[in-house]
Amino acid sequence: MQHQRLLRTAGILLVVVLAVIILKFGKPFLVPLAFAGILAMLLLPVCSWLQSKGVNKAIATVLSILLMVGLFAGVIAFLGWQISDLAEDAGKVKQQATEKYQQVQQYISDQLGVSPEKQKEMVKEQQKSSGGKSGFVSGFIGGLGGMVTNGLLVLVYIFLFLYFREHLQRFVIRLVPHQEKGEAVKVVDNIQQVAQKYLSGLSQMIVGLWIMYGIAFTIIGVKNALFFAVLCGMLEIIPFVGNLVGNLLTIAMAITQGGGTNMIIGILVTYGLIQFIQSYILEPLVVGAEVNINPLFTIVGLVAGELVWGIPGMVLAIPLLGMTKIIFDHIEPLKPFGELIGEEKRKPNKLKKKTTEIVEKFKKRFSKNSKRAKTRKPVEV
Repeated sequence: MQHQRLLRTAGILLVVVLAVIILKFGKPFLVPLAFAGILAMLLLPVCSWLQSKGVNKAIATVLSILLMVGLFAGVIAFLGWQISDLAEDAGKVKQQATEKYQQVQQYISDQLGVSPEKQKEMVKEQQKSSGGKSGFVSGFIGGLGGMVTNGLLVLVYIFLFLYFREHLQRFVIRLVPHQEKGEAVKVVDNIQQVAQKYLSGLSQMIVGLWIMYGIAFTIIGVKNALFFAVLCGMLEIIPFVGNLVGNLLTIAMAITQGGGTNMIIGILVTYGLIQFIQSYILEPLVVGAEVNINPLFTIVGLVAGELVWGIPGMVLAIPLLGMTKIIFDHIEPLKPFGELIGEEKRKPNKLKKKTTEIVEKFKKRFSKNSKRAKTRKPVEV
């Protein structure tokens, strides 16, 4: 009995090690595939809706992809426009940054005894070891070329995933024994619905954060408020770290632009208030409670994703972990692992319970109204 347990433990460890090796060395192939899978799942409702209106399957798929590309292009164009505005104030920002840098240098010299000249020498040595400007430029050009290639590859994968989705679903169902196929179809449909709700809810939450941060930063008086609002919202895809980093960058830029203590306090209050709204209103309303990952596995997923796939791994970690939890929750032998990854079931505090009840009532009322609108007969003339 003990021998069998040891063999089972060794087998699990071997599978984990092999999975890490495959993920690490398969990064150039697997990262575009993972991005394409997630984006295809987001576009599936749009594609299905177009097909229900009589649009050809291939054309509906292409139109869905063009819609996504248009949205991404709009966000990139907006960020480029905001960055050009930032560039206009580059001289003033550089002057402020130089003054702050000199103050930090003087502080290090006074406290640690390292003279400003010695600090400059250390920075120059670091630049030489990293390849200097030429190394940075060549690395940037190579990275840009790789990004364009991967982007085109992702678009091709999205088209193929959407176009052959029934074929892929049939393949998964055929792996199941004949007597369990009915249950397998239900499980696949449930996984697909919950995953779509999770991913679309995450997208809606990011848009909500853009609006809230944009209004708050504009009221506070942050320069280029919309740029930093979009930045903070987009970084939300990396939980805990992303939103905090976005706000810290906003504070740093506010300081270099001459912002006072009141502006910094305003940004910190905004961060706390929006975190409260996000946790108690936005998440129950648009994301739901089906895919709540506990903080331990959130951090483990982010660290593991960064170690294996770098920054793309950090971006993909939480959506992939959430979808993995959905699969675990719908397959009986894997349910314990779903509970392990998910949040502990406990009594919510009174405020969260009350807000969740209000959200649920709103959802039920909205769904009833939409059903009535669909079933209402047209008036005969």
